[in-house]
This record gives sequence, C-alpha cells and structure tokens, in this order.
Amino acid sequence: MHYLNISFTHKNATLEIREKLSYPDDESKRGCLSVLLDSPTISEAILFSTCNRMEVMCNCLDIPQATAHIFSMLSKRSGISVEELEGRADIFDDSSAIHHLFSVAASLDSMVIGETQIVGQLKDAFRFAYDNHFCGKKLARAMKFAFKSAANVRNATDISSKPVSMASVAVNKMKSLVDDIHGKKALIIGVGEMSEITAKHLVSAGADVYIMNRTAHKAEDLAKECGAKTISFSELSRVINEFEILYTATSSYEPIITDEIIEACDFDRYWFDLALPRDINYNKGERIHLFVIDDLKTIVDENLSARQDAARAAHGIIGRGIIEFFEWLNTQDIEPLIKEIYTRAEKAAEDESSRVIKAGYIPKEYEEEAKKMCEQVLKRFLHDVTAKMRLGSEDTHTELISGAMASLVKEKN
Repeated sequence: MHYLNISFTHKNATLEIREKLSYPDDESKRGCLSVLLDSPTISEAILFSTCNRMEVMCNCLDIPQATAHIFSMLSKRSGISVEELEGRADIFDDSSAIHHLFSVAASLDSMVIGETQIVGQLKDAFRFAYDNHFCGKKLARAMKFAFKSAANVRNATDISSKPVSMASVAVNKMKSLVDDIHGKKALIIGVGEMSEITAKHLVSAGADVYIMNRTAHKAEDLAKECGAKTISFSELSRVINEFEILYTATSSYEPIITDEIIEACDFDRYWFDLALPRDINYNKGERIHLFVIDDLKTIVDENLSARQDAARAAHGIIGRGIIEFFEWLNTQDIEPLIKEIYTRAEKAAEDESSRVIKAGYIPKEYEEEAKKMCEQVLKRFLHDVTAKMRLGSEDTHTELISGAMASLVKEKN
C-alpha cells in the first residue's frame, strides 16, 4: 500500500482556481470522497478543503492509477483540464506524502507560518472522513502521528506563541489603513472561526460590531460571546452601505454582495473577503477598498522573517516525528510475520512430538514433556532470529527482510 497526496495551495494555484476546486460543505465533500473510493486502487481517502488549500490524501495500491483517477475527478468538478491541473499540483507519495502531511499539521506549509487554525481544520477533515467510513486505520495512524508531531512543535518552539491567523492578519491590515477604528461600524458576515477571531479583535479595538448569518441563532451565540450585536441576514441589501468596515467569510457557493446592492457613499469603506469561493463580486468604484485572501500575503511575508528560527527548529521536530512514524509502521508490518513464525513453530513441535510418540521412540507418558522440549528448543532458536527481525525493521531494508521471511513461512498450496 502507498500514501498519496495531491495538493493545490496558495503556492501553486490562483484564487480563481482554488475557488473552482473548493468543497465548501459536507454534501460536496461526501460526494467527492465517494467518487474517490470508486477507484479499485484507492482504499482510504481524506479531503482537506480550506480557503488556502484543497488536498486529497489517500492510501492506494497503485500510485499512477490513483493519481489519474483523482485528476479526472477534479477536472470534472472544476472544468479545468487535466493537463493544467497536473501542471499546477504538488504530488507527494509515500515518505514525501507523510512529510507533507506533518508539515501541514505543524502549520509550516501555511500562508501564515505558525497559525493555529490549520490543525483544527485538518482534524475536522480527518474526523469527517473517518466517521463516514471513507478512511480507516492506515490513514488514521498517519494522522495520529502528524497531530502528535504538531503538538510537539507547539510545545517546544514559540512558533505559535503569538498566534497569527488569516483573520488577525486582516484586522492588522485594517489597523494599518485607518488611524482609529474606535466607534466605527463593522459588519461581520459568517460565524466560523475566522469570524470569531475577527469579531473579538474588532470589539477589543472599540469598533461597533454587528454579526450577520443565515442561521440567526448562530449569529446571536457569537454576538453574545464577543460582546457584539446582530442583524438579520435578510437585511443585507438594506444595511450593506451603512458600514465602513466589512469582513465576510461564509460558505456560500455564489457571491452574496454584488453591484446590485452597492450604493455610493460619502466615506471610504474597507472590505475584507476571507471566503472561498469569494463572497464579494463588484466592479463599481464606490470608494471601496476590497482585500481578498491573496492580497494579505504582504503582511504574511513580513511575519515570516520573525518566525524563521522557530520554523527551522520545527522542521527538526517533524523530521524526528516522521522517523518515529516509519519505525512504528515497520514494526506493525513485522509483528504479524513474527507471530506467524511462532505459530508455525509450535505446530511443528506438536507434530514432531506426536510422531516420535507414535513411532515408539519415547514412551506415551512422556508426551507432554516431549512437546514442551520441542517448543523450548524452537523458541530459544527463534528468540535471536526474531530480535534481529525487529531490529532490522527500523532500517531501509525492511521490505526485503519481511518479504524474504514471509516467503519462508508461506504455506504450500
């Protein structure tokens, strides 16, 4: 079995392409994973879709066949040719796939190095796939080690000591544009983690914050938690032009703010679209300063230099975590083989003791003693052999060792 990861991120795909490849809700994710497992070569799969990345992680029998199946599915989903998708995607297999997974979990592959949101999103993606039976033990054990390594990175470095999410970057950008946001009206559309972080930042800065969401009680819950107010989503077209500050991060398939509801105002407006697909689509020059996810990369880049030392230490930690994972994985492969060897040895001891008793070489009353003697001889011999097998499972020749031993104990047809 092989590990395979096909990745589209802010590094290799534009915002427009990531929009077309996004799976914003559970229904679309379930459909994608079902199609993935339609391939006879793919046994387990996880779909990871956020504003900055869309990745497929799977366990498969044949990497080329699985890769072709995934690109075919994504092409049908997005309307983008297979050739273009292949040219843009980062493809990781086996050890490189595990290394990439660990890097993502530790937020070393994020637009904002050290941000804490990514590991929660990855856990949600894994939990969804596992609970819906799209993945099992093979991917679960890789995820378990990835989360453990990510925790070690957070505990051993200061890479996340001052958490920086895309939402906090957006708020920082807002503060750099306006001298004082105290008392300014701010509307937040959506109730996800980014909306929560944004709301708390704006409230603490003294802005007059309102929360809006299609599901009213969720908006009320977030507003109560953050000390904000609420507005009904049905009022969007009426109130949209009253706000100087707007942050939106919904899971809508279509833009919710368009030219039709935008009117001219005598003040500057600062709008931040943190959604993917995007929530805002306008073409008017109405003193609106619009920022989308990719526009925030400047602040992110400034962030990177301060985190380089921590990132280098983090790479060392995940490197050790990857070694630990493969050593454990190799041990899991060798243990069933060792168990089979001992089972076969015990059967041989029983057969041989029965043979010598039947032939009259040893009196019948000594049958148990004869059997125990045979078992002890075999166990003593096998102890050193199996110890060396376990030791050998930690190096790069594991498959050769286990393959050779498996052929030796294989039952004859």
